Amino acid sequence: MDIALLKTFLEVASTGSFANAADRLFVTQSAVSLRVQRLEDSLGKPLFTRSRAGAELTPAGREFERYALSILRVWEEARQQVAIPEGFTRSLTIGAQYSLWPRLGFRWIDRLQAAMPDLNIRAELGMPDRLTRFLIEGVMQVGLLYMPQLRPGLEARKFLEEELVLVSSIPGVTMDTLGDNYVFVDWGPEFVTAHARALPHLTNPGLSFSLGAMVADYVINRQAAAYLPARYVKRYIDAGRMHLVPDAPPFPYPVWVVWREDLDPDLRTQAEAELSAAAHLADQEGEAVMDQLLEITHGDHLDTLGDARLD
Repeated sequence: MDIALLKTFLEVASTGSFANAADRLFVTQSAVSLRVQRLEDSLGKPLFTRSRAGAELTPAGREFERYALSILRVWEEARQQVAIPEGFTRSLTIGAQYSLWPRLGFRWIDRLQAAMPDLNIRAELGMPDRLTRFLIEGVMQVGLLYMPQLRPGLEARKFLEEELVLVSSIPGVTMDTLGDNYVFVDWGPEFVTAHARALPHLTNPGLSFSLGAMVADYVINRQAAAYLPARYVKRYIDAGRMHLVPDAPPFPYPVWVVWREDLDPDLRTQAEAELSAAAHLADQEGEAVMDQLLEITHGDHLDTLGDARLD
């Protein structure tokens, strides 16, 4: 069985579209159609019902989906087991979004290495779609994400409450003096809605990013301000390269851990314990930034901070 055919089938099933699957797999739509056709020819059954609205699984397609997932899992498990270097007996692949590696993911790896010297660890970086696909295919066993996508065989749990705070590279800037220096970071639909409600005058800043915490590099090298995770920007604040903006409402932004349900229970238990310890340190750093924000914010505005929080 060609593994590429299975991955293509699952991507079409997940997105409900040959075009979207092609975008995610970085191939042409005709290549996706050809792969699905080859799979259908091998099985002797149509797997999708095609229409202008997209592609929907047929009864045969729904039946085959669970087998495709099982085959991919076994393949990835075998591939990773064979690749384990000498001196290690177990392996774990962890994926996380960009801003979740510093001060959280890296600390988790430190603790895993200390607690389980026999564990071979691989780290992956990506946006939610890429990480979710790796989880489904068995390339990864666990992922740290802001907006998890629930899929069969995956279990998601919220384990950390991040705070998005407004920071600027300009010392002494306030909400009244932000002007054209503010850049909007799209942290997802819930943030967009809460941001529009709390800060209607900043809904059209003229510059928007969908790059998450990578925007920190943009801010510190220019006269700019943006909403970024408190834990992530603490190092820049401590170094004097970023400054909290007084009176700016923070926005909660939860972090989720997504596990493959078929991960070895003993390995998961140990990994979860080390993640909890790493998350505790990250939470303390975020709280330190929030305490600093409260200190520099005028007392008569303190009661309004909670109004902008996400529901």
